[in-house]
Amino acid sequence: MVLQYKEKSESRWKKYPGKGKLKESVSKYYFRLLSKDKKKVLVDKGSYQKVMKRFRQIEFFKHRK
Repeated sequence: MVLQYKEKSESRWKKYPGKGKLKESVSKYYFRLLSKDKKKVLVDKGSYQKVMKRFRQIEFFKHRK
């Protein structure tokens, strides 16, 4: 899965470098989650908390026995 972000005023999505490397706080950005090949949007534009919650759900079910 690929996590992307953009500032709320921008139109271009960028690859997420990590929470510590962002210039502003995560509340000033939109986030989205894509499949590994970047062809399918798993979570549409939303807050960091919303996207990461869904990311954890997907990871949990991927590794569940």
